[in-house]
Amino acid sequence: MEQFVDGVKNICEAHQRVAQGYIDDGSIDDACPPLRVLLTIMATGAWEGKDVRHPEVRRLFTRESLVASDWYRWRLDVKRAQDVRLWTRHADYVQRFLADPASPEVAQRLALQQRLANAQRELRRARSDEYRKSLNGTLGLDPSMSMLV
Repeated sequence: MEQFVDGVKNICEAHQRVAQGYIDDGSIDDACPPLRVLLTIMATGAWEGKDVRHPEVRRLFTRESLVASDWYRWRLDVKRAQDVRLWTRHADYVQRFLADPASPEVAQRLALQQRLANAQRELRRARSDEYRKSLNGTLGLDPSMSMLV
């Protein structure tokens, strides 16, 4: 029994040390709200005076709570902004190619006028409120990854 208790104590200390590392390096700020609370509890023993058994803490681990969070809404806003940047870049690239008088046959063969129209249509869609609403229920985009696409 003594060895078992010692093993559990070691596991708890390791969890505390790892959770404290997330707090110390600031990466806890990127965590979703329930994980942020859990890491805080692991590191300090409580979150706003509550432990993991508190009903308020337990409610954080529901889909409804996560989707209603500022963290989630920010991910959707970042996704939308990234998609706007992507379709803007596509449309600009095709427009620059079409403006080059040296390659009208290539532009025609590749149907670049239709591709430009499609990119502009997708750009309008990405800017629309309907598009933002359509992102509800998706993962959105991790803000730290938004410049990679």
